[in-house]
Order: sequence, then C-alpha cells, then structure tokens
Amino acid sequence: MGHELSNDDNIWDDAYALDRAHVFHSWSAQANLQPTEVVTGHGSTLQYSDGRELLDFTSQQVNANIGYQHPKVIEGIKKQAELLATIGPQYANLARGRAASLVARRAPEGFEKVFFTNAGADANENAIRAARLFTGRRKILSSYRSYHGNTGAAISATGDWRRKPNDYASGHIHFFTPYLYRSEFHAKTQDEECEFAIQHLKHVIEFEGPDTIAAVLLESVPGTAGIIIPPANYFKKVRELTEQYGILMITDEVMAGFGRTGYWFALDDYNYVPDIITFAKGCNSGYVPAGGVILSDPVAHYFDDRVFPGGLTYSGHPLAMGAIVAAQDAMASEHIVDNAHDVGENVIGPKLRALVNKHPKIGEVRGKGVFWAIELVKDRDTKEFVDDDTMKQIVAESDKRGLIVGTHYNRIHVTPPCVITSQEASDGIDILDEALMAVGC
Repeated sequence: MGHELSNDDNIWDDAYALDRAHVFHSWSAQANLQPTEVVTGHGSTLQYSDGRELLDFTSQQVNANIGYQHPKVIEGIKKQAELLATIGPQYANLARGRAASLVARRAPEGFEKVFFTNAGADANENAIRAARLFTGRRKILSSYRSYHGNTGAAISATGDWRRKPNDYASGHIHFFTPYLYRSEFHAKTQDEECEFAIQHLKHVIEFEGPDTIAAVLLESVPGTAGIIIPPANYFKKVRELTEQYGILMITDEVMAGFGRTGYWFALDDYNYVPDIITFAKGCNSGYVPAGGVILSDPVAHYFDDRVFPGGLTYSGHPLAMGAIVAAQDAMASEHIVDNAHDVGENVIGPKLRALVNKHPKIGEVRGKGVFWAIELVKDRDTKEFVDDDTMKQIVAESDKRGLIVGTHYNRIHVTPPCVITSQEASDGIDILDEALMAVGC
C-alpha cells in the first residue's frame, strides 16, 4: 500500500528536520524535543553539525568504552560484512565462536557458555528466564536503586520510576541495597551500612520464602541509579545468603563491565562468583548492538537435555560479533582497561574530590575507573536535591565550554570513554569546575 512523503525530498539532507518529522524518541514527550545533530566522533570527542568538537563525559549511554570510530573495530566490522553480513543463530559461525570465547574468558573460572542477545535488557530478560527454569521458582529479588532494561521482566526488576508505568510482569520483589550517603538504615559507617543491608536482605528472603525465590539480581555497581559503589564485602555476604538458601545470584555487568570501573568486570574487585553474568554496552561499545548472558557451568549444563525456551533472530549477529572480537582484541592489546583504572585513580578521582572544597553544593563524590558521580544538594546537612533548572544550567554551561555532561536527578555522572587521556580528563574536570562556578554551585 504505502503512501507518499513528498515533502521529505526538500529535507532529505537535513538530519534534524527528518528526525522531527519521523523519529519517535525513547523516554521522552515528543512535542518539544530538540535533539542535537552529531556528525562524527573520534576517541573521546564528538563533532556536532555546527562544526564544534566537544569532549564527551557521557560515553553516550555509558557504552562507548572504546571511544568513537576506533579504527580496529571499524575494520573488524568491514571485514565481517565482506565475508558474511548476516546468518541465523542456528548456524555455527567463526566470529560468534570467537566472540563467545573472548567474553567467557573475562568471567570467573567455571563460566564457559554465552547466550548472545541484542542489548542489556534482553540479556537480563533471558538471565531471569534461565534462573526461573533452573530453580523451578518464580520470584526475582532486585534493588530499588537499579536499572535493568525496558523489556517485560527487566523493567519490573528495575527499581526507578520507569518501572511504574511498565510494571506488568509478576514475581518481582525489591529491597534496599547499601547507599551510605542516603542510608535507609541510619548507618554511620560503610561497615554498618553493609551489615544492616545484609540483615535487611536476609529478612526479605525469609519473609518472602526462600523456596519461592529463583534469584537475586544486582548490578555490580548501580549505574543509572547513582554510580553507588558497594561496600567491599557486600557481594560476598549476598553470595553467602544465596548459597545458604539455594537461590541463584545474577550479576548485571551491562553498564559496569568491560573496563568501566577499571576492571574487565566490576565484580573482579569484589572477590565473589555469581551464577549468571549479564553484559552488553562495553563489550563492543555499541558499534553494532550486542549483549549477552554468561552462564555458569551448572546452569548451562542444566539445558544440555532440556530445551531453553528463548531465542532471538539476531542472537550472535555476525556484524555484532565481529565488533566484539575487534573491540576485545583492541582493549587487550592497547591496555584500555588499565588506562581506565589509572586515569580514574590518578586524575578523575583526585580532581573531582578536590571540587568538594570549592563548591558548597557538592554533597558527595564517588566512583572508580571512568565511572563517577557528583551528587549536588541545596544544603549538605539536609541533603535536599538541587532543582532541575540548576542541573540544566550546568549542562548548558558545560556545553558552551566544550564538554558534554550527563545528569540524573541531582547528580552529574562523569563517565567518559575508557580511552580518555589524563590530559583530556583533567581538562574536562576544569570545564566542569567552571560550569559549577557559573551557576553558583
């Protein structure tokens, strides 16, 4: 049938006009959107249609870990496209096998199998499915301060506001995880916060009934919820609880994985082993959409003689797999994860903490690697959020000075690509310092 869109001939080379005419944007009221046109990028910078080049402190959706237009990843995609641009998941394919091997080797010992998805949401969706089938139980416990994706079970597992208009899936229970700055437990120290949070989770498990719970699903570092760094022993204690009650533990590494915290997986810094790991974003920096589920051997082998009732047309898509292989090789050979660790340790962390003494509205700075949050408050005693207008002004003032920053509620998230240089990181924080000064923070 079709229909004519003859007016589009006049705007065919106008990205903004075409966007406003036809693109329906996510998480937005559509009428008053004014999206910025990006033409290209390189490393840690993006070029806008007006010719300006800006340093990116967002990594887009916190996924461009390897930066923009990395030549090895572009070349990997080109080579795979020339060889085989698409093939269904029922076939064996060299790029898919190599990608699975490279991802699995970053997980703890005892993880050999990878189920590929298109993103982090369907990775968590299928991890939840696997846990329910493996245990024969239904309930999933997850944090109020979390984001796990926008598919059916993943959004119900999410804790933030986006769950509420989308909460159709059943069997999801939420609990409070450690967040000392805004402690739900009136703790005074990180050790207290950890212990109280574990006791709280233990009570939730007991009141819900351990024999009804399939899994506890937690981000290794809650990202969208505030880049909240867990206490050192928290995950080990959660693991002890899940093992005590025969509950699986799913670690969501979608945002924190592949260098973001200065480790290949953020869980590497916490000395515990879950049953299932989900990933996406940084595995190939979103050059071609990809994600997946890394299954521990017991969970994977459960399905040796049982059908896993899940699948995706583009599971292990060759172009995405080629991008993973090239990105993983580049990250290893160029020591990009080490760079993220060192820049965070030596530049970002110290310079952000130094801002606390200059800006009275900074309540807390926290993070690791290239994964940081600045929490802004009207008053350090009351910890009341600064208003939305102030946050918008910070974004605008940063933009004017050549820096792209992301904000969530009262927080600035500092999440540049893992390839950012020490000088770029230092320059960006100097700009942020100026922006905060300009708006009176």
